[in-house]
Amino acid sequence: MPEKLGPLLVNKNIISEEQLQKAIEKQKDSGEQLASALVQLGFIKEEGLLSFLSRHYEIPSLNLHNYTLNPDVIKLIPADLAYKYLIFPLALRGTTLVIAMADPSNIFAIDDVKFLTGYRIEVSAATETTIRKLLDEQYDLSARSGSPLSPRGNEGIDLSEEGKPIDVNNRTSSCGAAPVITLVNQMLCDAIQKGASDIHIEPYEKALRIRFRIDGILYDTINPPLHFKNTITSRIKIMSKLDIAERRLPQDGRINVTMENGKRVDFRVSVLPTIFGEKVVLRLLDKSNLQLDMTKLGFDADELQHFKQVIHYPFGMVLVTGPTGSGKTTTLYSALNELNRTSENISTVEDPVEYNLAGVNQVQIHEEIGLTFAAVLRALLRQDPDIILVGEIRDYTTAEIAVKAALTGHLVLSTLHTNDAPSAINRLVQMGIEPYLISSSLMLTVAQRLVRKICPACKTLMSIPEHTYPQLAIRPEDYCGTSLYRGAGCTICNNTGFKGRIAIYELMLLNDQIKQFILKGVSSGDLKKEAVKSGMSTLKTSALKKMKQGLTTLEEVLRITHSS
Repeated sequence: MPEKLGPLLVNKNIISEEQLQKAIEKQKDSGEQLASALVQLGFIKEEGLLSFLSRHYEIPSLNLHNYTLNPDVIKLIPADLAYKYLIFPLALRGTTLVIAMADPSNIFAIDDVKFLTGYRIEVSAATETTIRKLLDEQYDLSARSGSPLSPRGNEGIDLSEEGKPIDVNNRTSSCGAAPVITLVNQMLCDAIQKGASDIHIEPYEKALRIRFRIDGILYDTINPPLHFKNTITSRIKIMSKLDIAERRLPQDGRINVTMENGKRVDFRVSVLPTIFGEKVVLRLLDKSNLQLDMTKLGFDADELQHFKQVIHYPFGMVLVTGPTGSGKTTTLYSALNELNRTSENISTVEDPVEYNLAGVNQVQIHEEIGLTFAAVLRALLRQDPDIILVGEIRDYTTAEIAVKAALTGHLVLSTLHTNDAPSAINRLVQMGIEPYLISSSLMLTVAQRLVRKICPACKTLMSIPEHTYPQLAIRPEDYCGTSLYRGAGCTICNNTGFKGRIAIYELMLLNDQIKQFILKGVSSGDLKKEAVKSGMSTLKTSALKKMKQGLTTLEEVLRITHSS
């Protein structure tokens, strides 16, 4: 690996160690290249640095003003990468891309360009001033502010904070851009248009698969050539400002997309190394689709009344349980929206913060620096809060602080990963929370799932097959005269028969009898039986109600409540 520029200049007695440290400090403050800091501090002249780099690395130094520029070659490297590393694409000679660099010692920059474009790289040296001038001349104006934009020409989406919004349907302008840029942009556009919640990019030994999760189900989309796996991952890392050179550790980032109509869509990016490459999952966070109207979430009238009554208590704890992707965050955000008044101090601690809520103080967890759920909770309790939302209770310390907060005059909302509402009690006990603390602080546990809704455009009548009655644990006479429906499949629902999702709920209110059961340490099964006696509707009962109302299908009830 080439020696880094700073130590190299010190070893050749061109600058002193003291000068290097001053330049590094300036670099940290400004975020600029080390070479730029050295030149600005007057420790070395730009022309002298160029001459030295050319001699040391035995590469040509070019006067780029006399170079014939090729727009098609320029489009091979996106502006964000070009500005980040101060590189400029000069020519394409067969399978070799010739680039000019201000710092040829940056092997990571060379690797990134190689992986992104798929070409071999030949390096020439040029001054930073010359490269910056050409970048500003040849790339989109909004790229000058450091926004992650591709070179001139629409790429299907706008990734800038202040750039002009671009029509998501306009893909013809992507012609001539690097194939991977076009591919990634079209993938993001398709996901937004089809209403996907997640994009899965999965490398295997002999194939690369891309799937969209739509209404909770994964569907195959395009299958690009296997050799695209590294370039697609690199492109997404650049867009989400991740370390493109790190391929051994998981990484998390975010992409911001602006549509033509001004609509903002965020993509939460997760990169995970697998044995055949890095798997990338992008979760779409479309604030315009965030449902904060509690009457439209899926609660029955009685359930909604109980839920609203409890969240308006001045103190205590409410837990929402369910697997990942079951809509817990939406339910809690809708509760905060209901409670969000000028008179209330509301704070949240989340990992990650999925949506920004006006009037709510939201804190993002950073465990790598010690900013954990427990640490933030301790700090929040010194901030005079009225209502606290804890994104997830994962351990004893977080659970203990949340319970004590609920006992000392705060309303605490949080989530747990359990299969049903009664299981939340045993989960807290397993974490180490004493039963008497649970019975004193917990007011309500809510389990929820999301079921797919029948597409209204292709809704047709159906009947219940006799063999399914035992599976559903229902009596045929209860469904006599009931009209049930399914989706036949049409272009609106992509021939799936479903369009959108709605929540089913299981609410367990902690009455005196259930609190006594908790103190006795009874099992989740016994708690559930007692809760049902007290009027609790199970997830299966809730799903069957949605089926009778013509909102979902028999297959969905069986799929979602199979183990209930």
